[in-house]
Amino acid sequence: MYKTLRWLSVAMATGILVAACGGTGATTPLASVAIPSVAVPSVAIPSVAIPSIAAGSPVASAMSLPVVDCEQGSTIAGGSTAMQPVVEAAKESYQAGCAGSSVDVQGGGSGTGLTQVAAGAFQIGDSDVDAFTKLATPDANALVDHQVLRQGFIMVTSQDVTGVSNLTTQQATDIWTGKITNWKDVGGPDEPIVLIIRPQSSGTRAVFKAIVLKGANEASGQALTEDSNGAVTQAVSTTPGGTSYIGFAYYQQNKASLNGLQLDGIDATVANITSGTYKLQALGHMYTKGDATGLTKAFIDFMLSDGVQHQLIPSLFYAPIQ
Repeated sequence: MYKTLRWLSVAMATGILVAACGGTGATTPLASVAIPSVAVPSVAIPSVAIPSIAAGSPVASAMSLPVVDCEQGSTIAGGSTAMQPVVEAAKESYQAGCAGSSVDVQGGGSGTGLTQVAAGAFQIGDSDVDAFTKLATPDANALVDHQVLRQGFIMVTSQDVTGVSNLTTQQATDIWTGKITNWKDVGGPDEPIVLIIRPQSSGTRAVFKAIVLKGANEASGQALTEDSNGAVTQAVSTTPGGTSYIGFAYYQQNKASLNGLQLDGIDATVANITSGTYKLQALGHMYTKGDATGLTKAFIDFMLSDGVQHQLIPSLFYAPIQ
């Protein structure tokens, strides 16, 4: 796995997934949060690595896995940006082994994936959360759930937040609900905390809110919102005092520009996801409207194949479902 990761640092093309995720790099106010006038220092935005695999790269070649069921045609898989790196990588491997197949991988967030598959615009809706948390019951009942992986999320800060390597669930809740507003109160510098939040459609946000905040609403005050894991990664790395939560794959490719935090003293690792000791994790779902058929079924079956589950998925810092 580590040899593969060294290839990743060279082979991953930053721009590919930024475009696919729909992240514009622009920062917009969180709709439900009142934003006071706060002076934030201007910071040059560095190049941020967004995990992806370009066709023809060494990683794509190394991960050319056997395709048992080759189905020609086209299908669209979209939604969760947390899942997007591994779905994109699986697409490259499947298309390399099955001429005439085309899998279009898109982002937009879990809510988008679910609404689009329910509407018939996507054939696969990628989601970090159960469909019933985002859709009305009749629409959710029409979908079939294919669970393909386990994924972890990690709390991160900008690098100027020194002295903080772990937050308890209570400390994290106090930060995100506005009881703690300065990093000095959790062992960091005397610096305001800037929350960088995903929109309501985000499955990553829903997972963090359910597991860490126990459903509590985020604080009003100084807050920013970004529309994808990639955009959040860039925003945290360039915002003094910034903090948020992102998928493991994004953190691993941007460790040089972020600080990753333990949760309740537990390291954010694939091994700790698998054992269940690290609690900020979720299933990765691929929903279809009714039973999957044709290329859609073949691609989901490929996601569940031994090669993807036990080679590709761990190489990108996800955990297998089986």
